[in-house]
Amino acid sequence: MKYGYFDDDNAEYVITRPDTPTSWSNYLGSTVYGAVITNNAGGYGFYKSGAQGRFLRLRFNSIPMDQPGRYFYLRDQDDGDFWSASWQPVGKPLDQYKSECRHGTAYTIITSEYKGIKSETKYYVPLGQNFEYWRLKVTNNSDKVRKIRLFSYCEFANQWNTTQDQVNLQYSIFIVKGEKVGDNLLRYSIQDNLYIQHPEYEVGSAYMSQWVALIGTPMTGFDTSREVFIGTYGSYEHPKVVMEGACTNSEAFGDNSCGTVQGDLELKPGETKEVMLMLGIGDARAVGQKIINEFGNFKRADEEFDKLVKAWHAKLGSYKAITPDEDINHTVNVWGLYNCLITFAWSRAASLVYNGERDGLGYRDSVQDILGVSAAITEEAEERLVRMISGQCQNGGAVPVISKDFNAGHEKAPAPDQFRSDDCEWFFNAIPCYVAESGNFDFYNKVVPYADGGEATVYGHLRRALEFNLERMGADGLPCGLLADWNDCLKLGYHGESLFVAFQLRLGLTTYADISERLGKKDEAAWALKQRETLDANIQKKCWDGKWFIWAVGEDGTVYGTQSIEEGQIYFNTQVWAVMSSAATAEQAKICMESVKEKLATPYGLMLCAPPFVKTRSDIMSSVVFLPGIKENAGIFNHTQGWGIIAETMLGNGDRAYEYCKAAIPAAYNDKAEIRQSEPYVVGQTTYSTFSKRPGNTRVSWLSGAGTWSYYAITQYMLGIKPQYDGLLIDPCIKHDWDGYTVDRRWRKMNLHIEVKNPQHVCKGIEYLEVDGKRIDSAYIPVGELKDGSKIVAYMGKAAVAVAPERV
Repeated sequence: MKYGYFDDDNAEYVITRPDTPTSWSNYLGSTVYGAVITNNAGGYGFYKSGAQGRFLRLRFNSIPMDQPGRYFYLRDQDDGDFWSASWQPVGKPLDQYKSECRHGTAYTIITSEYKGIKSETKYYVPLGQNFEYWRLKVTNNSDKVRKIRLFSYCEFANQWNTTQDQVNLQYSIFIVKGEKVGDNLLRYSIQDNLYIQHPEYEVGSAYMSQWVALIGTPMTGFDTSREVFIGTYGSYEHPKVVMEGACTNSEAFGDNSCGTVQGDLELKPGETKEVMLMLGIGDARAVGQKIINEFGNFKRADEEFDKLVKAWHAKLGSYKAITPDEDINHTVNVWGLYNCLITFAWSRAASLVYNGERDGLGYRDSVQDILGVSAAITEEAEERLVRMISGQCQNGGAVPVISKDFNAGHEKAPAPDQFRSDDCEWFFNAIPCYVAESGNFDFYNKVVPYADGGEATVYGHLRRALEFNLERMGADGLPCGLLADWNDCLKLGYHGESLFVAFQLRLGLTTYADISERLGKKDEAAWALKQRETLDANIQKKCWDGKWFIWAVGEDGTVYGTQSIEEGQIYFNTQVWAVMSSAATAEQAKICMESVKEKLATPYGLMLCAPPFVKTRSDIMSSVVFLPGIKENAGIFNHTQGWGIIAETMLGNGDRAYEYCKAAIPAAYNDKAEIRQSEPYVVGQTTYSTFSKRPGNTRVSWLSGAGTWSYYAITQYMLGIKPQYDGLLIDPCIKHDWDGYTVDRRWRKMNLHIEVKNPQHVCKGIEYLEVDGKRIDSAYIPVGELKDGSKIVAYMGKAAVAVAPERV
């Protein structure tokens, strides 16, 4: 079943049916003033933090899952009938009510029509501002004069700390005040007496303020009390004030506040009128009025929208591909990168599922997120990377979260048993990616503090990351799992051994050796290669199970992920990382990836393990608490899907990489959205596997490493445009029947046009390149051979030239 379509020309997803299987969401604003909004105008708003700065309320895990939100109610004053400018919350019958939602890059436009009245509502936050526009156009498509009364509605939190707001009611319902302070301006304050004492403070203090203004028509009424507007026994569907037809001019004084303004429109047949609601944070008189004076007109609002779209589309312009597959085009050209950028901004802190329990930047997730955005926002990626590196402790491990108040050099290190074994190994993916993208090799010499005091160069931080694991080895010479490796459900005991981290460590040692050689530190390179040699011997001695690599070794010596056990016999991560780290021999790589295909591949993606856990003790494998086929218990964990694509491309299996890609990317499910249920334009954290009763269902959309790794795998491994330290490598691995494709790629301030031709219909292999008409018998182009506007033609074929070593 299809609920919408991709409009790549406008970088929008268009939802044509409002009754989507779940609420399909989008993001507005920035990392300062952020918002979640859905196809039915549900969602919430927050300042800097979804946990500590929630100023617009959402009732999590309710039905529907997105209420309340940013609503306009429209009431026909002649017959008393009313509806909402978005299908919900009123929910008129869909045979009478028409709706379309356009989710764009940090804006959403909802168009509806009911009983001859058409409305269009555009929601967005201007760049660099702490307020939002709700722009409402109302058109009379009937043949008579219509009198329409509009009511806005949003629900303010009583305390910006979401836990205090929703749980500590004996406190939070007694500190709220709402009042009218101008002809078109409402003021909302929390702990207002403190503001009176210290009016110089605006936001981020113990007391918070919001304001609402109506532009374009007189405010003929208002309500700031939620209880008055909704009614004691009312609902968002049938609010008392709208049913009765007029606001009461209530002023909240304790209890709960809402943002309701009333305006009246008289429309001749064919006539359109526009009004605008502005909502922001800060005191209404000191901040709101100033913003209204500058931004409170339609011309300025138009200019701000144009600036917003231009800025976002410039980011998306860093990589554009035209391939034979439209689903891949949708992913690469718009939604894959946009998903990465939103995830980079908010980590795992604010969505319709993440409701504030995860605040700040989760360490390992946020380091990986840099892979997806380094080309689009290189400077911001460097800034974030420095911040994440400063979360490393002197012992080489890392703090679990970088909070908004994080103070590098002055943080307390976690207790020894609280370190995760994989945290800083992600440096060896993210840092080389950024350096290859930017060309800033001197970044390795940049001095960055440790979280708990002291400092080192970035290169020194890499050495400590390796030493952290090398100093914590188990009985078989493999890295200890510590509190957890990537899989938080795996409980090996502190001295249990993680093969996944062993493969990460191997990749890290290889990468470190390469960097050391380039820095002229040959002794360091030799040290890294010697450590790798020892690690390789230990891996081969203990970890090959005949058809695949084992999962891990418990503290008591129990081997997990082996054919001899009943549950969790095969683990996906260790197979793909055996290939990605080049730890597997050629024969092992072929065999273990065939086992992945046989044991773990489903029509909806690659399962994390199989068979599921049912009888295994929860103190060893806590994923047993999940139902079979869900999340880490033999579910499809979408974070890992890109790894499967990368591994197959490294083996030259373009057809299989394409198969795995199509199973994983959301766009491929646009015509069967009732199966996936989640948004078909962005990733989800987990998909139910064929071991479950609902295979294909996807949950926890938007904020996931799945976006980063899928986008990275497609752009750098399938399409094969791979920045290197000193040049550009063209090394695609595609479906054999593709004739070719084109990529427009921004790299080091150069705009490059790349055409890949595949006349012999191979999956992998470049015979030669043409760079601005000059033939190069290589797949590698030194950076000095390129300039802004360079045109590159890559010819694939069976007589392929050798390529540079892989950089994962």
